[in-house]
Amino acid sequence: MRTSLPPLTTVLSTALSTGLITGLVLATSGCSRAPLPPPPLTVQVAPLQERRFADTLDTVSTLEASEEVELASQAGGRVQRLLASSGDSVRAGQLLVVLDQTQLRAQVAALQARAERDRLNDSRYQQLVQQGAATAIQRDEYRAAAIASREELRARQADLAYKDVRAPIDGVLGDLTIKPGDVLQAGTPFSRIIRNQQLQARIDIPANQAARVRPGQRVQLRQSGEGKPVADGAITMLDPGVSSGSQTLLAKATIANPEGQLRNGQRLRTRVVLAEQLRPAVPFGAVSRQSGQSFVFVLGTLAELRRDPGKAPLAPLRRLPASTPVALQRPVRLGSLQDGFYPLLAGLEPNARVISTSSLGLRHGTPVTPAR
Repeated sequence: MRTSLPPLTTVLSTALSTGLITGLVLATSGCSRAPLPPPPLTVQVAPLQERRFADTLDTVSTLEASEEVELASQAGGRVQRLLASSGDSVRAGQLLVVLDQTQLRAQVAALQARAERDRLNDSRYQQLVQQGAATAIQRDEYRAAAIASREELRARQADLAYKDVRAPIDGVLGDLTIKPGDVLQAGTPFSRIIRNQQLQARIDIPANQAARVRPGQRVQLRQSGEGKPVADGAITMLDPGVSSGSQTLLAKATIANPEGQLRNGQRLRTRVVLAEQLRPAVPFGAVSRQSGQSFVFVLGTLAELRRDPGKAPLAPLRRLPASTPVALQRPVRLGSLQDGFYPLLAGLEPNARVISTSSLGLRHGTPVTPAR
């Protein structure tokens, strides 16, 4: 028995209707599906660690050599030889300048001859007095003459020694203002010797901070505000009074300078360490700022994010596993930057794990992967 088929138009109509309905269902289900979450960013993570932070006072100081001697000759004369140059390192007793000694040497030679003659006469008349051939008065006259000529010779020999100018201390020879052939006046300075191995820092302390400064506090000298210290020392002296003009208190600190990198008269930025304490440290690169507020991203969980979602898009994040780590933005209160770290004053738990890489691209709730 043959079964009759429906007309072709009916079959086509039914198929089209079914396709349209299926398409609408698929389109509707596609519109209701949540968007995909962003791929996780790889970040560096580090636990909060304590560092020693200092309560400091930044000011300026001028370096002063502990030993500085002006060079001058005790005798005048024409410069015959210079045996050192500006900038040379010299030792105590080293011969530096020789003055013309021709005339003085001739005088010394004449005095040596006279002193020898008077010595012989003195000795001869002592024997004559013992023999009764001369009087005691004659002997005393010759003895006085011998003593006088001997002392005059010593004085001239001292003058001759003054024609040689020697270094009184170890140090570095400063600028020489004389040259061979110049006439040097006695007592006129022509250079100086500076010993830079140990310096005194003359520190200007603002008067309103004077009560916080005391002997023994550490001092750091820097070429720039946040650069590495070039030298350090400790305060050894506080002036009893404040300068009425500058309203600063003078403090002095002893600075060791074995390599000679620092110079007498040099002016440097100076940091006085008033007190030190241990605090949690936040790396410089982990901090971002918005409208004057400091923020730090820490490693958190989706559960923590749901408790404090902020403006994070939670819908796509629901498709992630519950164990997925995310970046959580936290407002913090920080102290002053020291050596690349901020002291944490408030805002984070002690066990927080700080995202130390740059916050560029991070948002509250961004999925992350800690770098291994």
